[in-house]
Amino acid sequence: MVSSYRLTKQAKMIKTDDFSSVFSFRKRVASEHLIVHYLPNQQALARLGLVIGKKTAKLAVSRNYMKRVLRELFRYKQHEITHVDLIVRVQKKFNQSEFKQIKQEFDVLMTKLNHKAMLNTQKVTLAPSAQLQERS
Repeated sequence: MVSSYRLTKQAKMIKTDDFSSVFSFRKRVASEHLIVHYLPNQQALARLGLVIGKKTAKLAVSRNYMKRVLRELFRYKQHEITHVDLIVRVQKKFNQSEFKQIKQEFDVLMTKLNHKAMLNTQKVTLAPSAQLQERS
């Protein structure tokens, strides 16, 4: 079965509590333009939240362009990303001329994120067995 590239309503983070829990988890990966905060979730999909402040880009047109680009990049990668809640925060303004660089940065960040999330799940699964060995 071919997976759909649709960005469903369930794949979007909207509630303030969801954002707060991801920020309080304090795990992130960063590049020149983007910072990705993440929190493993119990759902069967990755969820996306976007933060683009007025300090980064004064004009709403610029902020909306950056949101569209990031949503589109996530839409294509969503099936390759482990089950996490992500918040992508733009730390440096970008425009159409830098699209290739942003796409490359996003791909690198998602690869790093998958690697770190896999390491975290291995630690969680290894921890109980390590405790059993210590007791013996």
